[in-house]
Amino acid sequence: MSNYSTLEHVLKEILQVVKPLQEDLQTRTRVIDELRRVIRSVESLRGAQVEPFGSFASDLFTRWADLDISIDLLNSSCISSAGKRRKQRLLAEIQKALIHMGGWRRLQYIPNARVPILKFESSLQGISCDVSIDNLQGQIKSKILLWISAIDTRFRDMVLLVKEWAKAHDINNPKTGTFNSYSLSLLVIFHFQTCVPAILPPLSDIYAGNIAGDLQGARTSAERRIAETCAANITRFRQQKFRPVNQSSLSELFISFLAKFSNISLRASELGIFTYTGQWEYIRMRLLPKTYALFIEDPFEQPENSARAVSMSNLTKISEAFQMTHHKLISANQNQGALLAALVRQQVLRYIPRAPAWTPTDNGRHYHRYQHHPTRPQVQRTLLSTTSRQFGNLRLDSQSSSSTLQNHNQGQHMWRARSDR
Repeated sequence: MSNYSTLEHVLKEILQVVKPLQEDLQTRTRVIDELRRVIRSVESLRGAQVEPFGSFASDLFTRWADLDISIDLLNSSCISSAGKRRKQRLLAEIQKALIHMGGWRRLQYIPNARVPILKFESSLQGISCDVSIDNLQGQIKSKILLWISAIDTRFRDMVLLVKEWAKAHDINNPKTGTFNSYSLSLLVIFHFQTCVPAILPPLSDIYAGNIAGDLQGARTSAERRIAETCAANITRFRQQKFRPVNQSSLSELFISFLAKFSNISLRASELGIFTYTGQWEYIRMRLLPKTYALFIEDPFEQPENSARAVSMSNLTKISEAFQMTHHKLISANQNQGALLAALVRQQVLRYIPRAPAWTPTDNGRHYHRYQHHPTRPQVQRTLLSTTSRQFGNLRLDSQSSSSTLQNHNQGQHMWRARSDR
């Protein structure tokens, strides 16, 4: 079996384990419902909506992912603009309510973050939550990532694989100066924009504005305008008759992803990653101050840096993780055990059939005899499709040249955005 075919098999094995099951969706839905009950008990938050965003809303979450939740304040039909002090006060009230009602643990209130947040964990389900106030931008970003996934199914698979790989190498933790999951998703988008032939267009071709500046006025109108614009542009891109089709396998895309960013520590001194244009660009040409170790522009909130948490000391570590993994994957005669140890954490490794036991060492990882693990989760997945459970069940109608968002399965909404029932 060739290196690529072996790796292809291993990547698919990993996906079978990290992709969420129906029960994972149901668990998070229960947590959200429990939080809704807490919010209803807070007098100053009567009428507020509890809305998920982040990886759960964009369907880029793994079985072990946290929940990002926005508490949207009641403000007629207009987009709310609660000040930072009010957000801090409301989060403190939510913290008191969580303590009073019980069932929540590890509460951590972070009022002075760029976006004030309250962190906690559901005692029953063990799901960690990050709660913010009026995070409409986060919700819109999540929607757009969901719609981008509809362009090519390999995007979601690559994001899940890259997230797990980054966790395995301890470079997916902004608290310690490495990537957050959003910036990893942007790296995958950038790779899909710059591979040959390109799989994704520059994001300016999907939405030419700046989401942060366009979220004004009536919320319903602003959201629908953004959604319809994205729908039309995505459909136009997908229906291009003479667009070259990239037929690379997941293994080929993953290896070229690692190769592309292996020298990221060197490039970062002068270049930034811009998914809006789909190009590396000189930071000084954008008149941006060189105050970050790595610049990955947030295409929906320009000119914010989604990788602002990455520290200079960890940038070398990040580059080495790309280099080391790339070297291992292209080395001759790699077996399943060696590949898995370079790609996943031990908690994932134990679910994969015939995965080798391994222990970390100062010089890397040792590979021992193969073991069979019968505890692998069942992979009979009945997950609701992304188009039937996200954001009021809106979907991209790729079959229509009008490219509009349409209501889907209106009679049976297991999940409804803007609802606090």
